[in-house]
Amino acid sequence: PPETHATARARTRSGPAPVTDVAKLCICDLLVAQCDVNCCCDPDCSAADFSLFTTCSVPIVTGDSRLCTQKAAIYSLDVEANPPERIFKLIDQVNPSVFCIHAANYKQALSFSSPELPTSENFDQLLEQFGSATFSAEPDSWNMNTDAQNPSDANETYRYEYAVPIQTVDAFLRLPSPVVSSWCSDANPAGFLVNQATKCTRSVSVEKCGNIQAVSMLFYINSGILAVNITVQSVVVQSLNGMRTLLNGSDVLRLPMILDELCVNIVLGVSYHITYTDAGEIIEAAASFVLGAINKEALSVQQSFEISFTQVNTKPVPLSGNPGYVVGLPIRAGFRPQGYPFPVEILFAPNTNKYGQLTILQSTSNQDCLAAQGPRTPILFGYNVVAGCKLRITAAMKCQPLTQTLLDLLKGQSFPEYVASFGNSQAQDVLDWVPITHLRTSEQRIYNTFQSSCQIPVSLEIEVKWTKYGSLVNPQARIVNVTATTTTTVLKQLPPGRERTIPITSSVVFTDISSPAEPGYKAWPTINAKLPFDFFFPFV
Repeated sequence: PPETHATARARTRSGPAPVTDVAKLCICDLLVAQCDVNCCCDPDCSAADFSLFTTCSVPIVTGDSRLCTQKAAIYSLDVEANPPERIFKLIDQVNPSVFCIHAANYKQALSFSSPELPTSENFDQLLEQFGSATFSAEPDSWNMNTDAQNPSDANETYRYEYAVPIQTVDAFLRLPSPVVSSWCSDANPAGFLVNQATKCTRSVSVEKCGNIQAVSMLFYINSGILAVNITVQSVVVQSLNGMRTLLNGSDVLRLPMILDELCVNIVLGVSYHITYTDAGEIIEAAASFVLGAINKEALSVQQSFEISFTQVNTKPVPLSGNPGYVVGLPIRAGFRPQGYPFPVEILFAPNTNKYGQLTILQSTSNQDCLAAQGPRTPILFGYNVVAGCKLRITAAMKCQPLTQTLLDLLKGQSFPEYVASFGNSQAQDVLDWVPITHLRTSEQRIYNTFQSSCQIPVSLEIEVKWTKYGSLVNPQARIVNVTATTTTTVLKQLPPGRERTIPITSSVVFTDISSPAEPGYKAWPTINAKLPFDFFFPFV
């Protein structure tokens, strides 16, 4: 029977069946009806062509790497044969990953959708969609508000996931680092959201000062990140004796040059700062430079590189480990804002002290408690601390104001309610924050000061219990409990004109409560596996 117009159009628009046979796949076959050099899977190559190959540019061809089992085509050359021959094997490859796809049951995802062919019915619609100088290949249903669309959302290529190398115009953002020895290697890419700090040694000489690219500012800013140019945030010049001077203009570009038998303006340090959105788009990139000089005797120079990331519209908060705490870094703390547990943007906001850290009384040279109000020092993980001062009490002092003054002295103006269990705990991760338990004890000592009894706090003891978390090979420090114990004492009236001095102390103790492995038993390794959010896309 004659086919209808709609049936003919559907048949015309349907693309060919996707090729899933790895024996027929060849990603190095670029020339039409010609043999590609060293492409062992090219069907246009003959045995005579294979005999001239030196290697197989693509030794293995597989399908989707996320499948549990799949066929793999192995290509190699038998150079001992005369003439050399190509060897082809088809094997079953097993995916060792914990998560894998057993079967691909969504066949439409195995190939790209065919473009819509123009007809008399859809010509005007296609002309309106694709007739302008620029157009979007995405369906209109994906863009709910086309007029208010952010231009940065138009290209998915600029969206990054964690640890993905940051792309530049020519390759990727370089962060030189030592590989085998201390010498710099420029092959280290900067990963998205991976804070890094490296130091390495670069071979230099005054005679070749202007020809060494790696000591020039252009080498680090010339290749801009895709859709974003790298701007110069600051330039610091370091003299031969180590004195540093900040240049007034941040847009100053200084290139290496020879001046009075010295090579000046060579790069000693680069610090990148990347600003990104919650969608993984880089919207700003800045670089700070430290420039220096070398003399003829210098054969090498040490360079330092650093990269950090900050999400837009957020305040950067320094981490104390990734993920576990690092000994010597501050304990991160915060409080629960109003409105919890209702949805809020940040569930745990930093307390009023700088960077939201747990702090302790800072001892002063004169040991006067009333003069020591204000200065505090952060509590560093793993460091047991004892601090204190002396309180001089007279008969004219009032009980209630003195009690509040001592509480502010011991705890600070805003004592936090929660402590981060890991060094990199985020504010929105509620389960990563440990509540601080408050206890009160009373001493039996009685100081004759006030006419009626008055209880005042004389000490604050903070105990931080932590444990080793994760693999035995690389355990991470995790805080599991924090207890703040306030000790009070009773004061009574002193005779007029008499004074008394009372010691006020504050201490921090870290206790390791990790359970050691039982002797005679082998501890099983811990597997921290997390399924990616788009692992099964586009499969059903």
